[in-house]
Amino acid sequence: MVVRMAEENRAWGYRRIQGALANLGHMLAHNTIANILKGHGIEPAPERSRKTTWKEFLNRHWDQIVASDFFTVEVWTPSGLQRFVILFFIELSTRRVAIGGIASRVNGLWMTQIARNLTDGVDKFFKKKRYLIHDRDPLYTEITF
Repeated sequence: MVVRMAEENRAWGYRRIQGALANLGHMLAHNTIANILKGHGIEPAPERSRKTTWKEFLNRHWDQIVASDFFTVEVWTPSGLQRFVILFFIELSTRRVAIGGIASRVNGLWMTQIARNLTDGVDKFFKKKRYLIHDRDPLYTEITF
């Protein structure tokens, strides 16, 4: 209960948590509360309230976030089985998906062109977006495979 109170009320200090527990009929010393939080790796209230959690960041900026990733498909072509890489983007707030591009070979020039296409004034997929979430896939860099 102590940990839950501290996580849900990040500005609450040891004494505030102690008072809330007392209202529920649980008597604990503030040092005990401090030891419980320390044991769970939870910082004191001043430090805890200064940091933004990932969940808070997402809630505050939900309409400004686009996520990106790659997936591959195998296609049977006249020259045989060929692998294509597909770059896609998803608006987190609306779940709208845009295909950035499809290519059999990915390199820096292709990635640069995709960036131009998605940030132009016509498509406006990135309009009013500030954050792009992506993993550390080497395909985002200038490699050829």
